[in-house]
Amino acid sequence: MEQNKNAAIVAYLTIIGAVIAIFMNNENKSAFASFHIRQALGIFLTFFLLGYPIGYFDSWMISSAFYVFFFILWIYGFLGALNGEEKKVPLVGDFYQNLFKSL
Repeated sequence: MEQNKNAAIVAYLTIIGAVIAIFMNNENKSAFASFHIRQALGIFLTFFLLGYPIGYFDSWMISSAFYVFFFILWIYGFLGALNGEEKKVPLVGDFYQNLFKSL
């Protein structure tokens, strides 16, 4: 269980951490680690995909709301991994689980 929890926590440490966690989870597939890898990867990829167009609004209010929203999602997922819980991130957690179900 400790190895699974480590992979889940590493997944939330940048996009590179998510990729490392995928490789950590390859040997002994864990449903817990896979769950958090899907959540973290989804958060990071959505952040990067939406961050570019959000930057064109050139408004600190829009940009700061964007950053706060993703920070809250990240904290929610990270604390779930630390506590050993499989709680989906609000609003987009189901989407991430379906999109990355092969991981």
